[in-house]
Amino acid sequence: MTIAELYLTCFVVGFALSALSVLLGGVHVHVHLPFGVHLGNVHLGHAGHVPHAGSGGANSSGLPAVNLGTVTAFLAWFGGIGFLLTRHSHVYALAALLISIGGGLVGATLVFLLVSRVLMQFEAPMDAADYEMTGVLGRVSSRLRAGGTGEIVFSRQGSRCSSAARSEDGREIEKDVEVVVTRYERGIAYVRRWDELAASAGVDAGSPDS
Repeated sequence: MTIAELYLTCFVVGFALSALSVLLGGVHVHVHLPFGVHLGNVHLGHAGHVPHAGSGGANSSGLPAVNLGTVTAFLAWFGGIGFLLTRHSHVYALAALLISIGGGLVGATLVFLLVSRVLMQFEAPMDAADYEMTGVLGRVSSRLRAGGTGEIVFSRQGSRCSSAARSEDGREIEKDVEVVVTRYERGIAYVRRWDELAASAGVDAGSPDS
Protein backbone atom coordinates (compact mmCIF):
# COMPACT_ATOMS: atom_id res chain seq x y z
CA MET A 1 0.00 0.00 0.00
CA THR A 2 1.39 3.38 -1.01
CA ILE A 3 1.22 6.44 1.22
CA ALA A 4 -1.44 7.93 -1.06
CA GLU A 5 -3.56 4.80 -0.69
CA LEU A 6 -3.13 4.97 3.09
CA TYR A 7 -4.40 8.55 3.14
CA LEU A 8 -7.30 7.61 0.89
CA THR A 9 -8.22 4.69 3.16
CA CYS A 10 -8.25 6.98 6.20
CA PHE A 11 -10.49 9.42 4.37
CA VAL A 12 -12.95 6.73 3.23
CA VAL A 13 -13.14 5.14 6.69
CA GLY A 14 -13.56 8.49 8.45
CA PHE A 15 -16.16 9.75 6.00
CA ALA A 16 -18.08 6.45 6.04
CA LEU A 17 -18.23 6.33 9.83
CA SER A 18 -19.32 9.97 9.99
CA ALA A 19 -22.11 9.27 7.50
CA LEU A 20 -23.09 6.15 9.43
CA SER A 21 -23.32 8.16 12.65
CA VAL A 22 -25.86 10.47 11.00
CA LEU A 23 -27.93 7.68 9.42
CA LEU A 24 -28.08 5.43 12.47
CA GLY A 25 -29.20 7.99 15.01
CA GLY A 26 -30.56 5.64 17.66
CA VAL A 27 -27.83 3.00 17.63
CA HIS A 28 -25.36 2.51 20.48
CA VAL A 29 -21.94 0.99 19.84
CA HIS A 30 -19.11 -0.01 22.13
CA VAL A 31 -15.81 1.20 20.71
CA HIS A 32 -12.22 0.49 21.77
CA LEU A 33 -9.27 2.20 20.08
CA PRO A 34 -5.62 1.13 20.22
CA PHE A 35 -3.35 2.28 23.06
CA GLY A 36 -6.06 1.90 25.69
CA VAL A 37 -8.35 4.69 24.54
CA HIS A 38 -11.91 3.70 25.44
CA LEU A 39 -14.76 5.51 23.75
CA GLY A 40 -17.46 3.82 25.80
CA ASN A 41 -21.10 3.51 24.74
CA VAL A 42 -21.39 6.09 22.00
CA HIS A 43 -24.71 7.45 20.83
CA LEU A 44 -24.21 7.83 17.11
CA GLY A 45 -27.00 10.29 16.60
CA HIS A 46 -25.10 12.95 18.53
CA ALA A 47 -21.70 11.96 17.10
CA GLY A 48 -20.17 11.35 20.46
CA HIS A 49 -22.56 11.41 23.36
CA VAL A 50 -20.54 9.29 25.77
CA PRO A 51 -21.85 8.34 29.20
CA HIS A 52 -18.30 7.57 30.40
CA ALA A 53 -17.33 11.19 30.89
CA GLY A 54 -14.02 10.29 32.47
CA SER A 55 -12.37 9.03 29.29
CA GLY A 56 -10.56 11.31 26.89
CA GLY A 57 -10.68 14.46 29.06
CA ALA A 58 -14.21 15.81 29.28
CA ASN A 59 -15.00 19.51 29.15
CA SER A 60 -17.62 21.31 31.25
CA SER A 61 -20.41 19.83 29.12
CA GLY A 62 -19.27 16.31 30.05
CA LEU A 63 -18.32 15.41 26.46
CA PRO A 64 -14.89 13.72 26.17
CA ALA A 65 -12.47 15.29 23.69
CA VAL A 66 -11.79 11.82 22.25
CA ASN A 67 -15.08 10.39 21.02
CA LEU A 68 -16.46 8.77 17.90
CA GLY A 69 -17.31 12.10 16.28
CA THR A 70 -13.88 13.66 16.73
CA VAL A 71 -12.04 10.48 15.76
CA THR A 72 -13.97 10.07 12.50
CA ALA A 73 -13.57 13.78 11.72
CA PHE A 74 -9.82 13.51 12.26
CA LEU A 75 -9.57 10.49 9.96
CA ALA A 76 -11.59 12.15 7.20
CA TRP A 77 -9.71 15.45 7.27
CA PHE A 78 -6.32 13.80 7.77
CA GLY A 79 -6.87 11.36 4.92
CA GLY A 80 -8.40 13.88 2.54
CA ILE A 81 -5.70 16.52 3.00
CA GLY A 82 -2.92 13.94 2.89
CA PHE A 83 -4.24 12.37 -0.31
CA LEU A 84 -4.55 15.73 -2.07
CA LEU A 85 -1.07 16.81 -1.03
CA THR A 86 0.45 13.49 -2.06
CA ARG A 87 -1.24 13.28 -5.46
CA HIS A 88 -1.52 16.90 -6.52
CA SER A 89 1.42 18.76 -4.97
CA HIS A 90 5.18 18.55 -4.65
CA VAL A 91 5.25 18.80 -0.86
CA TYR A 92 7.72 16.49 0.85
CA ALA A 93 6.24 13.41 2.50
CA LEU A 94 7.09 14.55 6.04
CA ALA A 95 5.64 18.01 5.43
CA ALA A 96 2.49 16.46 3.95
CA LEU A 97 2.16 14.24 7.01
CA LEU A 98 2.47 17.17 9.42
CA ILE A 99 0.02 19.29 7.43
CA SER A 100 -2.44 16.37 7.31
CA ILE A 101 -2.20 15.84 11.08
CA GLY A 102 -2.80 19.55 11.61
CA GLY A 103 -5.79 19.48 9.30
CA GLY A 104 -7.17 16.42 11.07
CA LEU A 105 -6.88 18.14 14.44
CA VAL A 106 -8.67 21.22 13.07
CA GLY A 107 -11.51 19.06 11.76
CA ALA A 108 -11.82 17.15 15.03
CA THR A 109 -11.79 20.40 17.02
CA LEU A 110 -14.56 21.89 14.89
CA VAL A 111 -16.75 18.82 15.40
CA PHE A 112 -16.05 18.84 19.14
CA LEU A 113 -17.00 22.51 19.45
CA LEU A 114 -20.14 21.99 17.36
CA VAL A 115 -21.34 19.12 19.51
CA SER A 116 -20.32 20.44 22.94
CA ARG A 117 -21.32 24.09 22.51
CA VAL A 118 -24.23 23.91 20.09
CA LEU A 119 -25.92 20.50 20.13
CA MET A 120 -25.42 19.52 23.77
CA GLN A 121 -26.72 22.83 25.12
CA PHE A 122 -30.24 21.59 24.32
CA GLU A 123 -29.75 18.44 26.39
CA ALA A 124 -30.76 18.63 30.05
CA PRO A 125 -30.08 15.91 32.61
CA MET A 126 -33.20 14.19 33.86
CA ASP A 127 -33.77 14.59 37.58
CA ALA A 128 -36.10 12.07 39.19
CA ALA A 129 -37.24 14.76 41.61
CA ASP A 130 -38.70 16.73 38.70
CA TYR A 131 -41.14 13.87 38.05
CA GLU A 132 -42.06 13.06 41.64
CA MET A 133 -45.82 13.25 42.06
CA THR A 134 -46.14 13.09 45.83
CA GLY A 135 -46.78 16.56 47.20
CA VAL A 136 -47.87 18.06 43.87
CA LEU A 137 -50.59 20.68 44.19
CA GLY A 138 -53.30 20.40 41.55
CA ARG A 139 -56.89 21.15 40.75
CA VAL A 140 -59.68 18.71 39.99
CA SER A 141 -60.63 19.00 36.33
CA SER A 142 -63.02 16.05 36.26
CA ARG A 143 -65.03 15.28 39.41
CA LEU A 144 -63.65 12.50 41.56
CA ARG A 145 -66.67 10.34 42.32
CA ALA A 146 -66.83 8.47 45.62
CA GLY A 147 -64.67 5.40 45.14
CA GLY A 148 -64.20 6.31 41.46
CA THR A 149 -61.60 7.90 39.22
CA GLY A 150 -61.48 11.42 37.87
CA GLU A 151 -58.76 13.75 36.68
CA ILE A 152 -56.57 16.51 38.06
CA VAL A 153 -54.49 19.15 36.30
CA PHE A 154 -51.26 20.63 37.62
CA SER A 155 -48.28 22.66 36.45
CA ARG A 156 -44.83 21.12 35.94
CA GLN A 157 -41.82 23.03 34.60
CA GLY A 158 -44.09 25.61 33.05
CA SER A 159 -46.30 23.07 31.30
CA ARG A 160 -49.89 22.09 32.04
CA CYS A 161 -50.12 18.40 32.88
CA SER A 162 -52.95 16.07 33.83
CA SER A 163 -53.30 12.75 35.60
CA ALA A 164 -55.97 10.25 36.48
CA ALA A 165 -56.81 10.66 40.15
CA ARG A 166 -58.76 9.16 43.02
CA SER A 167 -59.68 10.49 46.41
CA GLU A 168 -57.35 9.17 49.10
CA ASP A 169 -60.19 8.54 51.56
CA GLY A 170 -62.71 7.45 48.92
CA ARG A 171 -64.94 10.51 49.32
CA GLU A 172 -66.19 12.56 46.41
CA ILE A 173 -64.21 15.68 45.46
CA GLU A 174 -65.90 18.28 43.30
CA LYS A 175 -64.51 19.90 40.18
CA ASP A 176 -62.15 22.88 40.61
CA VAL A 177 -61.23 21.93 44.18
CA GLU A 178 -57.51 22.24 44.95
CA VAL A 179 -55.95 18.96 45.98
CA VAL A 180 -52.55 17.59 46.99
CA VAL A 181 -51.16 14.28 45.74
CA THR A 182 -50.40 12.03 48.71
CA ARG A 183 -49.22 9.02 46.70
CA TYR A 184 -48.92 7.87 43.10
CA GLU A 185 -49.42 4.26 42.05
CA ARG A 186 -49.84 2.62 38.64
CA GLY A 187 -50.61 5.88 36.88
CA ILE A 188 -53.18 6.99 39.46
CA ALA A 189 -52.67 9.99 41.73
CA TYR A 190 -54.31 9.62 45.13
CA VAL A 191 -55.23 13.05 46.44
CA ARG A 192 -56.64 14.90 49.41
CA ARG A 193 -58.30 18.28 49.52
CA TRP A 194 -55.81 21.09 50.07
CA ASP A 195 -58.05 22.90 52.55
CA GLU A 196 -58.29 19.78 54.73
CA LEU A 197 -54.54 19.27 54.77
CA ALA A 198 -53.97 22.96 55.41
CA ALA A 199 -56.41 22.95 58.31
CA SER A 200 -54.78 19.92 59.91
CA ALA A 201 -51.37 21.54 59.55
CA GLY A 202 -52.54 24.96 60.73
CA VAL A 203 -51.79 26.61 57.38
CA ASP A 204 -53.91 29.27 55.69
CA ALA A 205 -55.86 27.33 53.05
CA GLY A 206 -55.87 30.35 50.78
CA SER A 207 -52.08 30.31 50.45
CA PRO A 208 -50.94 26.95 49.06
CA ASP A 209 -47.33 28.08 48.69
CA SER A 210 -46.95 29.24 52.29
